[in-house]
Amino acid sequence: MTTRYVSAGRTVTGKVRKHNEDAILVRDEVGLWVVADGLGGHSAGDYASTMIVERLGALPRPGSVFDFIETIEDTLVQINADLLQTAATRGVDLIGSTVVMLVHDSDFMLCGWVGDSRAYCFEDDRLRQITRDHVHGGEEDDVTHFGATPAAGSGVLTRAVGAEEHLFVDWVIAANKPGTAFVLCSDGINKEMSDAEIDAECRRSPQPQDLIVSLFELALSRAGRDNISAVVVRLQA
Repeated sequence: MTTRYVSAGRTVTGKVRKHNEDAILVRDEVGLWVVADGLGGHSAGDYASTMIVERLGALPRPGSVFDFIETIEDTLVQINADLLQTAATRGVDLIGSTVVMLVHDSDFMLCGWVGDSRAYCFEDDRLRQITRDHVHGGEEDDVTHFGATPAAGSGVLTRAVGAEEHLFVDWVIAANKPGTAFVLCSDGINKEMSDAEIDAECRRSPQPQDLIVSLFELALSRAGRDNISAVVVRLQA
């Protein structure tokens, strides 16, 4: 039996930033969910994140899941090249974005990412982060820098779409057991709450729409230093 799912997503500017440089994509019809976080402190972060979700949003899904993954990667490679060209044309150092993606298959889930946007899996009553941040140094500052020596308390992003000539996407396979939930988020979520707090909200609010509401209420009750974005997918029998 094919596993079904329900999902919900939201993105907001937050309490400090003037513009929302995040973008999300919810494509239940093809089993694809995306959160992209335009790089804060750089030119046109919203341009980069919007390009990612618009182009991934237009992809068809014929054939196998592996064909779909290959098409996603090819699309990101092309976006990477286009962002590098746009930055050169505009005379700016970088136009880039992080991205985290979840792809559904009847046998498993696939999660891909570039940068420090995260994916969590809530399975068997336990939350775990299934991505690994592409960051060197600390992560306490409200701006993660790319390609510079980190200031005290800040981190250096080691990978992003639009940052370097060659793009590498990391992938991880996860189970697709009914009842499992996935949380994709920009760092506007995990800057404002600990993994233990996200775990508690997953327990308290098992349905995606309710979990989105509770996560955003908690993040916005705090500093709200960054744009805040999340997509939640829950697998059902």
